[in-house]
Amino acid sequence: MIRVLLVDDQALMRAGFRALLSAEDDIEVVGEAGDGARGVEMARALVPDVALVDVQMPVMDGIEATRRIAAEPALAGVRVVIVTNYGLDEYVFNALRAGATGFVLKDTEPEDLLQAVRLAARGDALLSPAITRKLIGEFVSRPPGTVSADALEVLTNREREVVALVARGLTNEEIAAKMVISPLTAKTHVSRAMTKLNARDRAQLVIHAYESGLIAPRTPAG
Repeated sequence: MIRVLLVDDQALMRAGFRALLSAEDDIEVVGEAGDGARGVEMARALVPDVALVDVQMPVMDGIEATRRIAAEPALAGVRVVIVTNYGLDEYVFNALRAGATGFVLKDTEPEDLLQAVRLAARGDALLSPAITRKLIGEFVSRPPGTVSADALEVLTNREREVVALVARGLTNEEIAAKMVISPLTAKTHVSRAMTKLNARDRAQLVIHAYESGLIAPRTPAG
């Protein structure tokens, strides 16, 4: 059973999400919060598998709430999915840097929201290759780098190559084809790189790759 926490200041939005999620046999809504501070408190108390967190809320916004959840070792298994009206904006990028697994739009199709919850629960980042490339093109070049290039010295050359390909938006299958290895081996390299860099998921690998200078953002024509 996937246990979900809803964190949104709009009661109507929470009610809609609750109705949709609770109708599924494998999903249970275990709690609701109307602001980020309360959301962090409930995450500590309930330790859900997935927290659906709005960006703009009173008391504490979703980005700070995400940062606090991601920073607590006891909540390492909680996957934060940002729910936003704004699409690919800087709020989303900052949330990913704070530790979010990914994001969904509030007007997403019901089946897409359900898929997002299930993907997050099993530890997959909610960043399709297309979305990853858009994020890279629009935002990664903006913030100053906060990850030292030396941090990547813990990686083998093979793992560096894999991280660079993840940051280009390639799936495990595409990485396997490009490197002429099996998808399982590609997945193993990704997992080891995540462990060594203390990255929660693929989204965090993207952040590490660009902020460390492993690869540079391409121009739109690139």
